[in-house]
Amino acid sequence: GKALLANMQTKTVFHKFNFKAKVYDIKFSPDGKYIAVTHQKHIEVWLAPAHDEKKFQPLIRHRVYTGHYDNTVCIDWSCDSRFFVVGSEDMTSRVYSTNPIDGFIPVTLTGHKNTIKLSCFAEKSLNIYTVSKDGALFIWHSEIVTDNNPPDNTLPKSDNTDSNKKKSKQGLYRWRKHAKHYFYQDQAEVTCATIHKRNSMLIVGFNTGIFTLYEVPDFNLIHTLSISQQKITTVAVNQSGEWLGFGCAGIGQLLVWEWQSQSYILKQQGHYYDMNVLSYSPDGQLIATGGDDGKVKLWNTSTGFCFVTFSEHHSSITGLAFKSNGQVVVSSSLDGTVRAFDLIRYRNFRTLVSPFPAQFSCLGLDGDEIIAAGSQDHFDIYVWSMQTGKLLEILKGHEGPVSSLSFSKDTALLASSSWDMTVRLWKIYEKNTAVECLQFNSIATFVLFNPTGKQLAVTTYNGEISFWNSTDTVQTRSIDAKADLGAGRSSRDVITAKKSAEGKCFNCLCYSADGNYVLAGGKSKRICIYNIDQQVLLKFFEVSRNLSLDGIQDFLNSRLMTEAGPEDQIDISDGSDHEDITLPGVIKGDMSSRKVKPEIRVKYVQFSPSGHSFAAATTEGLMIYSLDTSLTFDPYDLSVDVTPETIKQNLQDGNYLASVMLAFRLNEAAIIREIIESIKPDDIDLVCQYLPLPYVEKILQFVGSELETSRYLEFYLIWSNRLLMHHGTALKQKSGEIMPILISLQKSIKQKKNDLSKLCNSNRSTLEYILSLAELKQRTSSQQENENDEDLMLMDVDS
Repeated sequence: GKALLANMQTKTVFHKFNFKAKVYDIKFSPDGKYIAVTHQKHIEVWLAPAHDEKKFQPLIRHRVYTGHYDNTVCIDWSCDSRFFVVGSEDMTSRVYSTNPIDGFIPVTLTGHKNTIKLSCFAEKSLNIYTVSKDGALFIWHSEIVTDNNPPDNTLPKSDNTDSNKKKSKQGLYRWRKHAKHYFYQDQAEVTCATIHKRNSMLIVGFNTGIFTLYEVPDFNLIHTLSISQQKITTVAVNQSGEWLGFGCAGIGQLLVWEWQSQSYILKQQGHYYDMNVLSYSPDGQLIATGGDDGKVKLWNTSTGFCFVTFSEHHSSITGLAFKSNGQVVVSSSLDGTVRAFDLIRYRNFRTLVSPFPAQFSCLGLDGDEIIAAGSQDHFDIYVWSMQTGKLLEILKGHEGPVSSLSFSKDTALLASSSWDMTVRLWKIYEKNTAVECLQFNSIATFVLFNPTGKQLAVTTYNGEISFWNSTDTVQTRSIDAKADLGAGRSSRDVITAKKSAEGKCFNCLCYSADGNYVLAGGKSKRICIYNIDQQVLLKFFEVSRNLSLDGIQDFLNSRLMTEAGPEDQIDISDGSDHEDITLPGVIKGDMSSRKVKPEIRVKYVQFSPSGHSFAAATTEGLMIYSLDTSLTFDPYDLSVDVTPETIKQNLQDGNYLASVMLAFRLNEAAIIREIIESIKPDDIDLVCQYLPLPYVEKILQFVGSELETSRYLEFYLIWSNRLLMHHGTALKQKSGEIMPILISLQKSIKQKKNDLSKLCNSNRSTLEYILSLAELKQRTSSQQENENDEDLMLMDVDS
């Protein structure tokens, strides 16, 4: 029942409220003065916050409306905000007036034989449409019955006039059933419905994955389509009525359909089960994810859309890695295969298997040639050649399932962690594979080399992160992270959250680009960032506060404990998805049935190559955290004389270098953009030549971000070209520090190149068509002229 009141323009939440009950529907009135909320068997109407009034409490309750005998599920307002209609699970709809009207009492609309799924008013009228779960549509016409006036179904005028006041006192609003219609979808049940009032279109979704489009009130069928094999849980229509949006919660599917052209505008589907692993592409534009459903999905980081899905695996995905060129992604699975997918042709071009069946629990990729996978049943590590697909070696030695693998870039080592409480370092490129074993006091859950390959980080089941020197295998640092995991008590726990936190641990790590920080996630609701040298926690992020997940709350409410167990685990659904046989008079639902809530977990974390963001595969899905400084005031070397007026005055005087430096010292994005874009292209070379090196890095970072969104493509490319030409040598010496900036710039340029190549290819085809059409037309006209000349010659001969 928790609600948030947010400003969409500033993207800020300025009030939080708890209705203390599940909310099925909430709607603003058309005039914006009221908010109607379903609240169990009642309806609450609240006064909406006004912009010109300052109140201590933004939401003030106007009235509570009663009369229903079961949960209210849908609400709709009349266009003048004087009435609203409410549908309920008691198979009735009721019409209420927002404020008391003389001669009016709430009207009950009966006749349906199942739960009401939609109750709404018609456009500029008080006529009502009601749709029930059993596939029935009732049309109700309104009447204003008076002693001297006949019934009328048009919308009455405002109550401000004296004539309408007299009519309100003398008359009575009534609704009569005008028509009945049925959908007849082979015993399918209606799961959602909505109406586009301006176009008089009714959209209905069924539990069989079919939706229908009708014209009302004539009930003419316009369109029928099956879009899914699961039930459609929600439906929406855009303002123009051209696009229809559907959601299927069972498979996490979102569809946008244009019914006039009968084509998909958008089709997105997440992982059916948990997301296990992820991997960034080298340029940071793509993220590959793998889940328990056996699918590998590729997501665009800028749009957030999935554009390709590989479903060749038959079991859970346990490892993912990109090749250095970003055109191949490699995955391992519990089905006993390691597959390589081509991102140019979108096909599985290589499948690697072991000599005997094995379940692969982790994956490692060394450059573009060597692939290693660890098994969880035979405890071996298999090494293949990517180019030939040949099994090169089987590494034996672990006495428990292999939990993770990591290759070192410079030292040619392979590190493997296992449930046998050891981490082994393998020199796989030597003739006799040498092995060094690191012993721990607990199960090793994850192992990772830092970017230089000289340091090794290991997480263990006792909540500790230890750091080792990979050359002499000496432990250098250790972080006890047990207290940082965050407490969270499951509804099944018989111990406190503080005690249960002792059994939690990190099971995934990621180094930052410079190797000074490490990102950790695991069996907790937190993602933690640590400074390795100082061995301190810098910051933690709570991935979710969703109370529908297990392990979120620190304290359990004893009032939710019943004789049958925790109340949130008892399945008290209405039995729409299964047959429920109960005796008459028994409370609906089977008290012995149980439902299991997913427990909050962080399955995998990874920094992006640019270093400005990191991604996490969690129970909530794929989450990306980014350093967004566009709304942050972060001045650099600021003094009293650095003001917007001073910056603009230097620009008007032609002091371009001074204006650019002052703008970056003030560090406001709008002023920087104005100053940069005001400099003429001919003067860019001179400004870049005398620009100090600290400002070069800042301008490169700014140019990289502007290339993604700005329309001045050539202008910003000139800036990047001149900066790299004049300061390339100095930047090369600091390449390790500014690598995130350079990768971000490369990513923006590559993205623009791809967009332009697609546009040019499309324009090329169009121009070829126009030229061929012109050539054909010219040839046809020349033939007609020749024929006309021959006809004239024949006429001369005849004459």
